[in-house]
Amino acid sequence: MSQFFFSGCHDAKLDGKSRFVLPQSFRFGLVEEGELEFTIALGLGGCLAIYRKSDIQKIIDKFRSKQHIAKYQKFFTLFFSMLYPTSCDSVGRVLLPPMLKKAVGIDTEIVIAGVLDKIELWPKDRYESNLGLTFGSKESQETLSTLIEDAFALLSDEEGEHESEA
Repeated sequence: MSQFFFSGCHDAKLDGKSRFVLPQSFRFGLVEEGELEFTIALGLGGCLAIYRKSDIQKIIDKFRSKQHIAKYQKFFTLFFSMLYPTSCDSVGRVLLPPMLKKAVGIDTEIVIAGVLDKIELWPKDRYESNLGLTFGSKESQETLSTLIEDAFALLSDEEGEHESEA
């Protein structure tokens, strides 16, 4: 059996109580040991990230060993003060705390994107702007081509194999 990963994207709107419906396929991927529990955290690039309970525990365990290194203190304070363990209600709604919404600029519309071991929550306008930058101009297309080429190079078994193909 292949290992599960998150993929695809969905548009969603927050209701008056700052809740959104997490797509059923994503909820399925968050279930561990029969429980639907997960953590919302700050993500990379201006989004929020939803992590499985076991994945956030791995992150915590790795950071714990570095907690007394001075250069990481501001990051640890920011990251851990913004962790929000939660779940869905009976219809799949997730509450976004005000501090997390504010941190990434979420108003009412979001894009929910599956990205391997996590789910990203983007303000819809920022997500679409990033796509526009990626797909808009000829330079953007060339940048995208390079990005794709570099990413697929990660799959090569031998170091330097990619460069010899060019």
